[in-house]
Amino acid sequence: MKNITIIGGGPAGLFAAEVAAKLGAKVDLYDAMPSVGRKFLVAGKSGLNLTHDEPIEGFLKKYSGTNLPEQQWRDIITSFDNHALRKWASDLGIETFVASSGKVFPSPDKGSIKAAPLLRNWIKSLRYLGVTFHTRHTWTAFEKPNQLSFSHQDTKLSVKPDATILALGGASWPQTGSTASWVDILKGHDISITPLTSANCGWEVAWPMPLLEEAEGLPLKNLLVSCGNSARHGELVITRQGLEGGPIYHMGPSIRQQPEAHIIIDFKPDTSHEDLVSRMGKVKRNFVREARRRWKLDPGTCAILKFMPDRGPWKSAEELAREVKHCRIPLTGPRPIAEAISSAGGICWDEVDHSLMLKKIPHLYIAGEMIDWEAPTGGYLMQACFATAAHAAKSAMQAQ
Repeated sequence: MKNITIIGGGPAGLFAAEVAAKLGAKVDLYDAMPSVGRKFLVAGKSGLNLTHDEPIEGFLKKYSGTNLPEQQWRDIITSFDNHALRKWASDLGIETFVASSGKVFPSPDKGSIKAAPLLRNWIKSLRYLGVTFHTRHTWTAFEKPNQLSFSHQDTKLSVKPDATILALGGASWPQTGSTASWVDILKGHDISITPLTSANCGWEVAWPMPLLEEAEGLPLKNLLVSCGNSARHGELVITRQGLEGGPIYHMGPSIRQQPEAHIIIDFKPDTSHEDLVSRMGKVKRNFVREARRRWKLDPGTCAILKFMPDRGPWKSAEELAREVKHCRIPLTGPRPIAEAISSAGGICWDEVDHSLMLKKIPHLYIAGEMIDWEAPTGGYLMQACFATAAHAAKSAMQAQ
């Protein structure tokens, strides 16, 4: 019987423990927090989005990362795909449904979609499989060939399993335990790591104070937001710090590639420039006030048109229509990583082999957000955590 140690009690760590235990391993799972699954529960606060029902070709296109190996990533995701994840939940007694957006959620429990029932069933199943949980154990060091050091209630202890799977997450939601303390440990063993940065997050804008006084908290609806070759319809919200919302979350990779970060907003994507001008008729002044009525602009859009620096005063309907169709919003940076839904960056792909084992440290495997991949919200994040966990656990069990 192989002794497998899992470090990290999030979705990736829990699933790696399940896969290894089902394959016959003696599994010990260590986590620094008082209980496991905290990030899973936080993800469930807005409705636990387990995966997406999108066909696999489109599904795979949602992932990016520095030198992300296309064929290896395809092998990982397809070996435990969105259908397998839904079956897994069903086997735990939790049925799922596909929303109109294609997102997959657990079926409502007493009228609401919750993560807690699934997590309870999951932990019960893991205990039945023989998984031993060690909470309040913080990983502090690694010594070759495979010795792990932990701190626990002012004491230190060491374990030496046959193989170790690290599933410690990125750096988002540090209150759940994802503090990225592993970065320094692995750098000490000459492991190359792409710096962690915010992903699926809001971006900061240097709004003028008059704009905030008029529009803070207001939605910008029915937009087409673009950045480089990426474009997405949706809604944004003006915040004191900048902009939040699905379109800008999804465009993180494109925004970060720009020399000067910005997005372009088309506030009236279903109306042509010529039609906007025509609707303005013979108006010769008060263009924004007239546009609000004639073009049906929302108050937030009007505030941007009135108060953004280096814009206006508008001299013609043609000039204002060009701005409404192509409004450039400069971005000063992403929101702090602690606020982000997920993080980008992580262990470089050339540091791991096809089994997700570190090339420089035999029998040490990696799963979840620790590796340099990223994805938008919509179930893609959770799916990749499960798939990489399954791949790492199977590899650890098959290794000689």
